Amino acid sequence: MSGTEKRPFALMVKPVGSRCNMRCTYCYYLDKGKYSSHPRQTRMSFDLLEKLIRQAVEASPGPVVSFTWHGGEPTLAGLDFYKKAVELQRKALPAGWTALNNLQTNGLLLNDAWCAFLRDNRFDVGLSVDGSEAVHDINRRDLGGNPTFGRVRAAAARLKRHGIEPDLLCTVNAESEKRPLEVYRALRTLGSGWVQFIPITARTPDGGLTPSSVSPEGYGRFLIACFDEWAANDLGRLDVQLFAEAARVLAGGQASLCTLQPVCGRVPVVEEDGAVYACDHFVDPQHRLGSLSAARLEKLANSAGQLAFGDRKSRLTAQCRRCPYLALCNGGCPKDRFALSEDGEAGQYCLCSGMRLFFDHAEPVLRRMTALSRSGLGPDEIMEKLKK
Repeated sequence: MSGTEKRPFALMVKPVGSRCNMRCTYCYYLDKGKYSSHPRQTRMSFDLLEKLIRQAVEASPGPVVSFTWHGGEPTLAGLDFYKKAVELQRKALPAGWTALNNLQTNGLLLNDAWCAFLRDNRFDVGLSVDGSEAVHDINRRDLGGNPTFGRVRAAAARLKRHGIEPDLLCTVNAESEKRPLEVYRALRTLGSGWVQFIPITARTPDGGLTPSSVSPEGYGRFLIACFDEWAANDLGRLDVQLFAEAARVLAGGQASLCTLQPVCGRVPVVEEDGAVYACDHFVDPQHRLGSLSAARLEKLANSAGQLAFGDRKSRLTAQCRRCPYLALCNGGCPKDRFALSEDGEAGQYCLCSGMRLFFDHAEPVLRRMTALSRSGLGPDEIMEKLKK
């Protein structure tokens, strides 16, 4: 593949695999360590780290090469690991190129040394927090069963003191769907500029949703309540990922979030043993692309298996194809397509009814916002117009 044919992709790296210092009730990743070829290995080796960074740069069209450090809990790899990663990136990057690093963390290990490093090396930080203390501590506890909200809130404050505004990653589950405004307002008080809502949609053996999962209609009502609060009070102060993505599409742009795009597959995952998988949500033998010990990253990221995985997202039910909100949703994430459509067709997005409920409510408001913005009004003026 020539340089002109190289396709951009973002690399997700799991330097400690599924290891974590928390035991969240809804976690889908803790058991993924069973697929590791080195089950006793606690951290990616520096040799493997150097190989994947070098090959990621060589496979990229540039001038930005993206790395997302994920887990499990990626800070368990230790601060020296990331210092080494930055050193190796600088060594591998051609002149004029940059590395974009994103650390997604539960925040429990973020002390001042960590925060200073992240600031000095311009890491974006995604911090997991489920809104209010009451909701968060139901599901997100440490290995000893202790609540974690206080420590996460302290991590958010510490990051801000070091000049980092973390993206807040908030799951929407059976508890939070009951208290949407409590969750949203708690996230707002943490002072971040960005919130991402992540619906929990775990399956039972018989194919239904687990008790900790959000219900479809509950998810729709949750989004509506948060949207109304955001539209009335927080334009220009706080961005919510789903709202921003919908506004972008309605304004004539394209969604940047993989779950909302027509196809996916451009975020391969490298585990701590060098195994490469098609997607974070499909770390299993069926979606194993290969290993860096036997193949180059560029070949795996552009393999027939990876491309076919991404293209399969475009296979939609008849209900999806005739939906007026298809461009806003594109059938959701493939991992969530386990419901039956209105026609009895398998492969329907399990949160479809909730998303339609939300889009019915939000689409006209978002269109109005876009029109007002294009007329030259600022956020405060737009909110005032909407209130009237």
